[in-house]
Amino acid sequence: MIYKKKLIEVALPLEAINIASAREKSIRHGHPSTLHLWWARRPLAAARAVIFAQMVDDPSAHPDIFPTEKKQEKERQRLFRIIEELVKWENTTNETVLQQAREEIWQSWRYKTHLNTDMCSQSLVPHKCCTIIQFK
Repeated sequence: MIYKKKLIEVALPLEAINIASAREKSIRHGHPSTLHLWWARRPLAAARAVIFAQMVDDPSAHPDIFPTEKKQEKERQRLFRIIEELVKWENTTNETVLQQAREEIWQSWRYKTHLNTDMCSQSLVPHKCCTIIQFK
């Protein structure tokens, strides 16, 4: 089986993630985690970005769809825009943003299961991960 790189292995929009994480730490209402401040808070924005990037293929993993570096970079920037929207605090319940992220995750996994003969075990993994990050 050919190894396909995930987005997190190639690049991430770190500046957008850092800004959203810093902003999220300063929000003092609207989430149970803000009731009690503890020393090792983990911003959910960073978690959403990392989980998404771990589940979505990097465009370089699909040379049949993105044959040139230019097309791969264009697709990578599109995925970065999804991450930039996904990490914003105000989008944690935005169904449009969440649905766009879900579609990208499923697209990566559909491509993988289409190429893999073990359909059952491959399709259960994204379902569990989507449940964990509150995707429906």
